Amino acid sequence: MRTLRNLLARSPIDGFILAIVVAVVVAALLPVRGSAAEVLDWVVVVAIAALFFLYGTRLHPREALEGLKHWRLHVTILAFTFVAFPLIGLALKPVVEPLIGDDLYAGLLFMCLVPSTVQSSIAFTSMARGNIAGAIVSASTSNILGVFLTPLLVVALMQSTGDVSIDATSVLKIVAQILVPFLLGQLARPWVGPFFARHAGVTKLADRGAIVLVVYVAFSEGVNSGIWSAVGVGQVIAVSVISLVLVIVMLVITGWLPKRLGFDRADTIAIQFCGTKKSLATGLPMATVLFAGSTVGLIVLPLMIFHQIQLIICSWLATRYGREADDAETAA
Repeated sequence: MRTLRNLLARSPIDGFILAIVVAVVVAALLPVRGSAAEVLDWVVVVAIAALFFLYGTRLHPREALEGLKHWRLHVTILAFTFVAFPLIGLALKPVVEPLIGDDLYAGLLFMCLVPSTVQSSIAFTSMARGNIAGAIVSASTSNILGVFLTPLLVVALMQSTGDVSIDATSVLKIVAQILVPFLLGQLARPWVGPFFARHAGVTKLADRGAIVLVVYVAFSEGVNSGIWSAVGVGQVIAVSVISLVLVIVMLVITGWLPKRLGFDRADTIAIQFCGTKKSLATGLPMATVLFAGSTVGLIVLPLMIFHQIQLIICSWLATRYGREADDAETAA
């Protein structure tokens, strides 16, 4: 057991991703069906609401307000997250949609609309000796705004391009499962926030467990409807290559442009690691609410692939930046 833990610790693949892969494999072999599927559907509804309630208790609104002191940094990061990424996603349609199909392209576009990560953005900025305070504020603000902006962007961009249809029922689900729990979490934060902070390990396990359950149910629906028979290995490889190129291109842009705008090294690093990341923890449950039916599994697949690629590349880049900073301090 200790040897297994050591191997997982040294693996470039995040343990959370491994759990999601296991959920996908189990769904392919043993998909949930019948009355059990109906029960799990309701469990997922409750789990998603609980997730966004927890997100609300963790994100302090004061952080976003204090962030206005360094507004240029945060506006730049948010512009990459909610403007540049969506525009790139739209621009890729005529090139990639014929290669990967409508559903996978819809997933690629949805991935471009979700907010940045919080934990990994801050962790990589810290490893690289960047502006940690700026990363905390920007990543948190991205997630707060993403609760509202991502559904709006889905309606505005994906419905207008014919990639998804949003009706009144979908809007009610967004409000009931995402917005209301998040706002309740914000309101309850002064009372329950300290409790969840003291039990961070348990709440993190609950977060990830709920997301793994969401993945299992979503992929089970795809298996039961036979949708996976329409997806080839070539399409998955194409999505992986597109994701790899997109990560690299965004890292290059976010490393080059901030320097031209007058940002120093620490701010540029924060922009790189916050402005290029996409949150699996927020995006997966959102997709379940926004995209009803058996296609959810296909839509979340590009986000899952992109997330793992960004972790591997950003981990390497943050380590390199940190080593350069150590060498500079030693030389001084």
